[in-house]
Amino acid sequence: MEFWRHIYQHFDPVAFTIGSFPVHWYGLMYVLALLVALFFAEWLARHDRLPFQKRELDIYFIYAEIGVIVGARLGYILFYDPHTSYYLTHPWQIFNPFLNGHFVGIRGFSYHGAIIGFLLATWLYARKYKKDFWQLLDLVAVAVPLGYFFGRVGNFLNQELIGRPTDVAWGIDVGGIVRHPSQLYEAVCEGLILFLILFFYRKRKKFHGELIALYGFLYGLFRFICEFFREPDLHLGFICCGWMSMGQLLSLIMMGAAILLYLYRRRQSAQIHPKGL
Repeated sequence: MEFWRHIYQHFDPVAFTIGSFPVHWYGLMYVLALLVALFFAEWLARHDRLPFQKRELDIYFIYAEIGVIVGARLGYILFYDPHTSYYLTHPWQIFNPFLNGHFVGIRGFSYHGAIIGFLLATWLYARKYKKDFWQLLDLVAVAVPLGYFFGRVGNFLNQELIGRPTDVAWGIDVGGIVRHPSQLYEAVCEGLILFLILFFYRKRKKFHGELIALYGFLYGLFRFICEFFREPDLHLGFICCGWMSMGQLLSLIMMGAAILLYLYRRRQSAQIHPKGL
């Protein structure tokens, strides 16, 4: 356990360099997460005989990825960044990867903003290519958590989104303070457990849109719980009741929206298909 506790002292977040360009483990894990989600979605489409061809899903994931990146960045600026007004007058800086002439990458992304961007991109794709919007969302609801597991592992390897101080045996040393490996808690709960629930439930769904609603509620629930072990953003701290973080507030909103979506789609489906799918 001693090696585990001091793992950050033995681990370089930079996997390798290409010339003077550093390639971080987080970036590699992000690419792996995307590929896992895409390949599994294609497998699901074939296995469950869904009306989506491989080429269609390849194009769709390009739409979705653009939506996720733009939404995640704008969401961070809106929900978390204390300099929101700066970007209103300097919008070209939103996606500027350079700082003082040095490449540092684009820093600051919000999961909840990514969800908004993803939904908009899916709607645009479905409208352009005449696909069922809700069926697409259900497919992604099952495929994405598996990829999301690798994304959270990437957060851990990049030594970011650190946990709160703790005295548990499996805590890790971060700057001289033993903390919860909260990124791994999220990887398991928001990734593996959520994936297993949706994967085994998917054949029992009663209407299109049910899986994405279930995903929204369960992700919000798991994220809300895991936030108790995650250090809140330093510049925000606890924003409500002396204990609630911004991530928890947004997760509660997400859970409420998921419940409303479930009720809406169930009612809509009952009107169109009285006997279900």
